[in-house]
Amino acid sequence: MKYIFSVFLGAASYGILSTIVVLAYGRGYELGEVVGSQLLTGFLLAWILTFIMKWREKRSQSSTNQSKANTSIHTSSMTWKQRFILMAAGTPTAITGLLYYQSLRYIPASLAIILLFQFTWIGVLIQAVGQRKRPNGIMFFTIAILFGGTLLAAGIIEQGTGQFNIMGVILGLLSAVSYSLFILFSGKAVPSVHPAYRSAWMITGGMVLVFILFPPTFLFNGLIFGDLMLYGFLLGMFGAFIPPVLFAIGVPHVGEGMAGILGASELPVAVLLSSFVLNEHVSALQWAGVIVVLIGIALPEVIKMKRRRLSVQ
Repeated sequence: MKYIFSVFLGAASYGILSTIVVLAYGRGYELGEVVGSQLLTGFLLAWILTFIMKWREKRSQSSTNQSKANTSIHTSSMTWKQRFILMAAGTPTAITGLLYYQSLRYIPASLAIILLFQFTWIGVLIQAVGQRKRPNGIMFFTIAILFGGTLLAAGIIEQGTGQFNIMGVILGLLSAVSYSLFILFSGKAVPSVHPAYRSAWMITGGMVLVFILFPPTFLFNGLIFGDLMLYGFLLGMFGAFIPPVLFAIGVPHVGEGMAGILGASELPVAVLLSSFVLNEHVSALQWAGVIVVLIGIALPEVIKMKRRRLSVQ
């Protein structure tokens, strides 16, 4: 149960981000300042954790005289090629943040998170194209459920499409594509390296990209010593630090399929906060759509579990 709770809590942490970003925009901060301060905080926290783990490994080696072959790979034994691969694998998460946070300027947070969650079927299509393998009937049925749930949750059936800003919708969908690529690349990038070190280098790559696109002037003009530090810390803690650590702890024990189901906790958390904190209107029909989307996400894994039980019997 602790591993299940770990993955659930990590995903729920992501659901907090959109509310914090909207509040930061309300204080007058810009996209580059919000994302830059988030990744800077995540960068510092990830490397602090990395150096603590490295110190503990060295201490354990010296006390037990273990050979290096019996310890996990750490930063000193990585090649620069591996470091650059991890940094490159971390850039899609920075791009996702830029696209997702920018969409929040045009559309409500409750809609933005629903658009981001389209990564569930976009990822399937990307894998199908990459592997040149047609999705099975269950996956098509799941995609249909997700699509129908999205129409309900977004309020399109109730209110039509006229109220939505097309730029915000496009940015939200592009963030889903970027997030799908991040999931695809992050799992394959240098898997032999300890998750904490992988996370640190991936966050570093994302931060470098954001600082190239948006030079971190907030470090020198005094903004970092104001409310931006608070927003950046919260975003870095709940977006760039806590989820990767909790996923690294829980996912290997619960499996990727169950992790996908538990990861859906991000959606109701984001919609709840947008409703109660940002006072965005979320109708009963939209909540029904959220439930349908969650069912669509869980359906493939539930069917797999039932098939496994039948095969065992």
